[in-house]
Amino acid sequence: MPISARRQLREALRRHTGVVSPDVRSLVRSPLAIALVGICVLILLAGILGHLGDDTPAASAAGSSSATPSAPADSPSVPGATPSTSPGSSATHDTVGAHVPSYVVPAGPAIAPMPQLPGGGTQVFGHHRFLVAYYGTAQTGAMGVLGATDPDTMQRRLMHAARPFREAGEQIQPVYELIVSVADRSPGPDHDYSHDIPRALVQQYVTAAHRHGALLLLDIQTGRSPFPAIAKRWTWALKKPWVGLAIDPEWRMGPHQVPARVIGSVRAAEVNRTSLWLSRLVEREGLPQKLFVIHQFRLSMLPEIGKIVHRPGLAMVQHTDGFGTRGQKLATYHAIARPQQFRQGFKLFYQVDIHRFSAREVRRIKPRVSFVSFQ
Repeated sequence: MPISARRQLREALRRHTGVVSPDVRSLVRSPLAIALVGICVLILLAGILGHLGDDTPAASAAGSSSATPSAPADSPSVPGATPSTSPGSSATHDTVGAHVPSYVVPAGPAIAPMPQLPGGGTQVFGHHRFLVAYYGTAQTGAMGVLGATDPDTMQRRLMHAARPFREAGEQIQPVYELIVSVADRSPGPDHDYSHDIPRALVQQYVTAAHRHGALLLLDIQTGRSPFPAIAKRWTWALKKPWVGLAIDPEWRMGPHQVPARVIGSVRAAEVNRTSLWLSRLVEREGLPQKLFVIHQFRLSMLPEIGKIVHRPGLAMVQHTDGFGTRGQKLATYHAIARPQQFRQGFKLFYQVDIHRFSAREVRRIKPRVSFVSFQ
């Protein structure tokens, strides 16, 4: 066979049989080609694994990325895995938590807003309030007009008496001053010459005051017991935002004194201990300002009045009592009033005042009166 014919035959066989020339085989078997093939295989495997990862359940992804993974409730436990300590946790909950950045701090519980006083606000004399009270104890008119009727009837009468005191731009704030600890002429079981009225009766006035938007003022006549000791017995009521405290030195007896035989007195230190306890109660319970009233009609009742300190959270009132003619009442008021230290209160007696002051006349008294009570 001629040489040219043999070459043509060899070329045809190479095209149809896929036989690779020696040069090509040597190139394919070189280290560079093997490395390139290996890189391509790795790229293909990475793509396949990434596609499979997209189809993995979100809970598994969360579990693998969390420092303390948790599995769904119906999945088998994984050795070494830390179970979730949150009751009722689910795959969906874990998924949400997995996407929260590590620098995000969970919010604490919401802070409850401070409760409001009747009529709004947190200051007793805020909102241009003028206070008008009925005074007495429960179920009797012998100690004052407050208990002469039921609380709802008393509320209607109080508002009728209070309206003439209102001046332009003011709002009248009704107050129930309820004597809850009553001084006695006999020592009683505690030998302190005082007794408490039943809690159920006090609760009636707590509820009525809240229903009618009134302030309730708990008046304590403690006999031979110190004011703080008796005040603390009424903590359950004083925790209410609308309930305040009044102390009456007239009925604070010494070791050998008996109520109604002498007019009592109290030292500044005892008043300050009482106000400090009440101020701390306001702070601890997150309450609005409380009314704190100190009754007086003689200088001897508060011989150290200048040492009485103001407390945060308390609206402190010096309340001038005493009955008689207009001249006598004004003389008492001007002798004891300390407007630079307290807001001023003034009492009107239905039965024993002679030519009782009208509302307009009370509003003209100087220093100005912020609180009027009827007995």
